[in-house]
Amino acid sequence: MGTAERKRQILDSAIQFFAKHGIDGQLRNLTKELGVTHTLLYHYFPTKDALIQEVYKEVFESRWKPEWEELLDDDSLTPEEKLNAFYLDYSNTVLTYDFVRILIFSGLSDHSISDKFFELLRSRLLPRLIRETRKYCGRPNTSKPTQRELEFLMGLHGGVFYIGMRRWIYGQAIYAAESPDTEQEIIRDRVQAYLHSAKSLFA
Repeated sequence: MGTAERKRQILDSAIQFFAKHGIDGQLRNLTKELGVTHTLLYHYFPTKDALIQEVYKEVFESRWKPEWEELLDDDSLTPEEKLNAFYLDYSNTVLTYDFVRILIFSGLSDHSISDKFFELLRSRLLPRLIRETRKYCGRPNTSKPTQRELEFLMGLHGGVFYIGMRRWIYGQAIYAAESPDTEQEIIRDRVQAYLHSAKSLFA
């Protein structure tokens, strides 16, 4: 196996290992599952933190789509169209076994991954969603988002993420066999409820 292929194999295995056992999982158990030595592992990833940072880049950074920001900045769409389109694609992209479980495990341990991801949300996503919420409510976007606006928005964002938690943390099925679009319906309902409530609270 070549150098690039071996590094890719170790990284892919580490992603599944941390998703299953948590960020605090011992690397000796990872090397045992891989059938490689510690020396070989450390040749590619000198420290556990270096490996975790590569896991973050692969699972979180690489899935971030610049198209989401372009979508939310598109003046030809209504705020409701933007939020629906964004959250439908966002959920399809991030609500996977490895993404959901690694994010939760990181929050329960050293926060090294969860803090970075939430900073990404705060800098590139949440201001755009607040802007569109204000537009829907008929309010000017002339000030920084308030704490109340942000917390209200996180209710929507957390509600979408909870779909993944139910599946990958609690092992609860949310997909009705007779309705293959269950997830999409849940997201549309939550977006509509969020916007209507925001109009009542903030207009």
